[in-house]
Amino acid sequence: MKTLRDAKISETVKVIKLHGEGAVKRRIMDMGVTKGAEIFVRKVAPLGDPIEVTVRGYELSIRKADAEMIEVA
Repeated sequence: MKTLRDAKISETVKVIKLHGEGAVKRRIMDMGVTKGAEIFVRKVAPLGDPIEVTVRGYELSIRKADAEMIEVA
């Protein structure tokens, strides 16, 4: 299983499934990260947290812990 955390810089991936429970999953979905959405990885901070991505036409920073909940292909 590949997660968003495993994606490389300048790679475009597609969301397969969201893992997680309740409020955490809802927050990720509210940011536009839903099944089938394409995510472009723009930058990764020097220590790996957070990850800056482009999703649905806007830029978003996602923590490593949240990125691990997003299964991609």
